[in-house]
Amino acid sequence: MFQDFGHLTERRRAEREQRKKKIIIVSCSVALLLVVVLGVVASLHIFTKDPSNVSATSGGLRTTSRTIELICSSTDFKHACESSLSRVLNSSAGNSTSTDLQPRDLIKAAIAAVADEVSEAFSQAKLIKTDDPMVEGAVEDCKGLYHYAKDELLQTLRDVGKSPAEQLPKKEHDLKNWLSAVMSYQQTCIDGFPEGEFKTKMENAMKTAKQLTSNALAIVAQAASLFSMLDVRGLRVRRRLMSDADGLPAWVPEGDRRLLKEKVTKNLKPNVVVAKDGSGDFRTISAALAAISEKYHGRYVIYVKAGIYDESPTVTKEMVNVTMYGDGSRRTVVTGSKNFVDGTRTFQTATFIAIGEGFMAIAMGFRNTAGAIKHQAVAIRVQSDRAIFLNCRMEGYQDTLYAQTHRQFYRGCVVAGTVDFIFGDAAAVFQNCVLVVRRPLDNQQNIVTAQGRIDRRESTGFVIQNCRFVADKKLALAGAAPIRSYLGRPWKEYSRTIIMESTIGDFIQPDGYMPWDGDFALKTLYYGEYGNKGPGAGLSKRVAWPGFKVIGKAEAQAYTVALFIQGGDWIRAAGVPVHLGMYN
Repeated sequence: MFQDFGHLTERRRAEREQRKKKIIIVSCSVALLLVVVLGVVASLHIFTKDPSNVSATSGGLRTTSRTIELICSSTDFKHACESSLSRVLNSSAGNSTSTDLQPRDLIKAAIAAVADEVSEAFSQAKLIKTDDPMVEGAVEDCKGLYHYAKDELLQTLRDVGKSPAEQLPKKEHDLKNWLSAVMSYQQTCIDGFPEGEFKTKMENAMKTAKQLTSNALAIVAQAASLFSMLDVRGLRVRRRLMSDADGLPAWVPEGDRRLLKEKVTKNLKPNVVVAKDGSGDFRTISAALAAISEKYHGRYVIYVKAGIYDESPTVTKEMVNVTMYGDGSRRTVVTGSKNFVDGTRTFQTATFIAIGEGFMAIAMGFRNTAGAIKHQAVAIRVQSDRAIFLNCRMEGYQDTLYAQTHRQFYRGCVVAGTVDFIFGDAAAVFQNCVLVVRRPLDNQQNIVTAQGRIDRRESTGFVIQNCRFVADKKLALAGAAPIRSYLGRPWKEYSRTIIMESTIGDFIQPDGYMPWDGDFALKTLYYGEYGNKGPGAGLSKRVAWPGFKVIGKAEAQAYTVALFIQGGDWIRAAGVPVHLGMYN
């Protein structure tokens, strides 16, 4: 064995020590990130009491208070972060003969330590006893929302378990995506309750869970930056998803590749056909969805022939990679009339619900015909991650399109409505779409968007690019009271909407935006405009809120399809026309 001597040896030794420190810091960041993230899921009892599951090997993570302080330094709720991690890590260390723990051992121990506490937050809804049907319905919604959060986090845990440590940074966008969704589920549970005692109880019950989720989002960003600092062989990671030789991202199933490489609107071979006249395999969309085999793998294609389908189909979480195409957005239409005034919670008023990952709709129409007088009445609720809508039409009045969670892309679509008619907490990009503002009740005002980001670290927001804001011909009725129309208002504290390279009609008020309630969110929201045109695009009289910005091209780039929703991988793979960057 040869040994180096002199100044070179000392420098190399110092470099090695520095690299070791970086590796330890990054390993701690990733492990503790996942510990806190997984804390928002209740009852995931996958940790065993067998002490052998907590290993004590050289090269593990030394759980010191200094490490915890480092990890929590970037969070907004430092006390909650430090106390929860101290409790988790001390408990894990107590089951081991050493304080040196491997990342996956820490993850398992952390889940067991925090599950009961977080489970209590969700279980508070079950304890509510009342004869009020709206409250009872909110309790049921919370149960369903809890399962969405639990299932998504379990899937993420499985993915992390199968991934080498050096590949974890590639999951940065996915981690932020589902963490943001979990936060949205928590808030949606709260929002389902009418104002009063029960809503206050749920807000208090969810407080710690929301803080832990926010902290986890902060740790995601910290872990990513630490990884990017590394210059160690084996830990250099490309941030974009890996692609195979055919140009499709690695996550696309093998059986799906041929279909995705074909033109979307041509050569689609349906698995089943839906036709009201009986000429297909099913007469309703719901029946076609129910017939999907649990053992089916690949993309499932449903062709819906022209007709008005008065039903409320749901693409459930188990129905992944479903493509549904029709004969045109005005010819193949799903319709319904559920609404808030008649006693249905907004969350459940949707005519069509898309939950399963990878849902795609082409040349379809979705309507809620309840009318302006019925207030909240959703035409379509989209919860699906990597959802695509091509040449579709969404028609309603208040709350037409509920872009609830995850990453969504709308291309060549028409969305028509009145009050907050595009709302939710998704990361959604609308490209080459027409946003039609209709006439509301005479005592109402029109608002196109009401984005619902509740934490500044969420990766969500609405981006409207190269679209047209137009007025329905009935908006300005002769002799009727004039209606004020706005581009948006902040539904939640960190509402984020970017309008760029779009054409805005003169019916939009010069100030552009209206407040939700007093000065709520005016300092914390993020509204940006770039490169818009048309008579309603003038900026001289826009609101003077701290959160409103006229942004430059460099800042606008961050909200392009490629960067904001990572669409260069999954949208292009689907064969859908997409502009990944700026138009100008």
